[in-house]
Amino acid sequence: MTAAERALEFVAQGDRIGLGTGHAAAAFAVALAARVREGLDVRAVPTSQATADHALALGIPLTRLDDVETLDATIDGADEVDPQLDLIKGYGGALLREMVVASISRRLVILVGREKLVPSLGTRGTLPVEVVPFALPVCRRRLADLDIGSSLRMAGDRPFVTDNGNYLLHCGVAPMTRPHDVRDAIRSIPGVVDVGLFLGLADIVLVEDGDRVDTLHRAPGTRCAPLTLASRQVKP
Repeated sequence: MTAAERALEFVAQGDRIGLGTGHAAAAFAVALAARVREGLDVRAVPTSQATADHALALGIPLTRLDDVETLDATIDGADEVDPQLDLIKGYGGALLREMVVASISRRLVILVGREKLVPSLGTRGTLPVEVVPFALPVCRRRLADLDIGSSLRMAGDRPFVTDNGNYLLHCGVAPMTRPHDVRDAIRSIPGVVDVGLFLGLADIVLVEDGDRVDTLHRAPGTRCAPLTLASRQVKP
């Protein structure tokens, strides 16, 4: 059994789910489509246009954030997973939409190969950061002030543009001892849209290693709660 097939255990009849972006999520979509053809009733919110196109081609019904307040589950991949099940994501270019969908999911299930497990976030040396194009020079200077070098992700001879019309910076980082501080410092820069540090969000990580799939669970009480109407209210 593959991790994509195992992830089907976390999808039930009538669920509204998030579909991530990248190789792992694409493999899950193929497995999910087979169940849909057998009668599974689900609606999916894709995290990129590429995912939407793939899902529609496979016959997976889609829905929009306008029509759901929370998602029963999101199935996605990750670029790094640390022992606390905190993640670096965004190499696939869908950082912001993946963050939004993860934040409203009751359960975030991550599919990775064993090579994505790291002792500390930043081990692979790259942290994606999505920025507003107008603010690109400001963001790069402020990152440099934090001793973080950055390079603009390119698509041929032009900047890569996300589905939100933003740019992606690949920031050079060392293994992090305090990833929350790194995330908060980068988020505080005007023009930064979001950072590829998904902290306190993953519930389950399915680790594929050859023919074996191991299941890792987040420690109880350490997950960030999904956003709700009450949690969004601001008191005067």
